[in-house]
Amino acid sequence: MLQWYKKVVLENYANFDGRARRSEYWYFVLFNMVFAISAMILDSVIGLNFDPLPYGWLYLIYVLAVFIPGLAVGVRRLHDINKSGWFMLIAFVPLIGGIWLLVLFCTEGTPGINSYGDNPKQ
Repeated sequence: MLQWYKKVVLENYANFDGRARRSEYWYFVLFNMVFAISAMILDSVIGLNFDPLPYGWLYLIYVLAVFIPGLAVGVRRLHDINKSGWFMLIAFVPLIGGIWLLVLFCTEGTPGINSYGDNPKQ
């Protein structure tokens, strides 16, 4: 499972081309949340957190480091269902945008070849 996180962060850091399977996307999200929460806790324990907030410098550095890979894997996930990466912008539509994007991320990819490349499941 950790290999999906390493694949997104190390191998495909800013790769917006191609397709990403559901497992690649969701394992990245899982480990990203675990590492972000760990950085928050570490900030609090060490005393690096910003006064009223529960996070600090370690969390901020981590979030900035994984912003581009997170965006890239989201775009590749949309490519897997034959949608443009610009569909990420629907998250800014109040109420319904985030739900629609979640449904798109959970949708099974297009079988075979689509306009964004070969099926990564094969």
